[in-house]
Amino acid sequence: MQIKNLMSEELVTIDKDQNVCDALRLMKKHKISRIPVINTNENHEKELVGIISEKDIATKLGSSKYGNLAPSHFHISTVMVKEVITAEKSMDIAEAAQLILEKNIGALTVISEGDLVGIITKSDFIDICKGKAYEKILAEEIMSSEIISVSSQDRLVHAIRVIKDSNIGRLLINENNELVGILTSKDIARAFTSFRKHVPDKHQRTQVKNIFVEDVMSFNVKKLSSNSTVSDVANDMLETGYNGYPLINDDDQVVGIVTQSDLLGLIVDLEFGE
Repeated sequence: MQIKNLMSEELVTIDKDQNVCDALRLMKKHKISRIPVINTNENHEKELVGIISEKDIATKLGSSKYGNLAPSHFHISTVMVKEVITAEKSMDIAEAAQLILEKNIGALTVISEGDLVGIITKSDFIDICKGKAYEKILAEEIMSSEIISVSSQDRLVHAIRVIKDSNIGRLLINENNELVGILTSKDIARAFTSFRKHVPDKHQRTQVKNIFVEDVMSFNVKKLSSNSTVSDVANDMLETGYNGYPLINDDDQVVGIVTQSDLLGLIVDLEFGE
């Protein structure tokens, strides 16, 4: 099967000269986490010049490098990833899945004869996990048992560094070995946009240190049993749009986390392995 049969053709794009607030509004409206970035060249043709994700916005808005720059002046071109990994629409989905995993990216933009025609994300593959073979595999068999977490009392700037250094999209929030929340790139991006909008420029550099994880994190975390089947996990992800879940054992203790990357790795092994 070729990726043209799996990709989304209903493209949401954004111009490189728009700002991050515009990007977040589009992401919220369309329930997506990344958007291809375009530029209109001198021939009045739209060309792909980058891609922007919630994680990109979160890490850039929270960095000291960009100081007091207001969100309304934070152009997409400043935040976007410029080296976009693309794929021809005729590429085999097995090759596409392996490329996404190897490059540790969330999506491939799809081109045909030089034109942007679609996008394929990890979530586009998740439907495959609804097959019978996946009903026999438990989430605990593919989960990551390395749990990266922070405290609700940690400063948000510290949490951002952990996310960036670990190259992940979410952090679990633990208090006394108990899961009390989760912090995602979406939470951080929206919090910093609001902060930069409402705090005067001259006070931002000092006041940003007063934002704590508990001010931003999501409470009432949805958890799944480690005995859930991969098929169950896939169904939950498709229904909620979440791309990762903490897994708990029979004693309600967190024993790992399962993400779309874990499901995609399993798909590659089962469907496309030699």
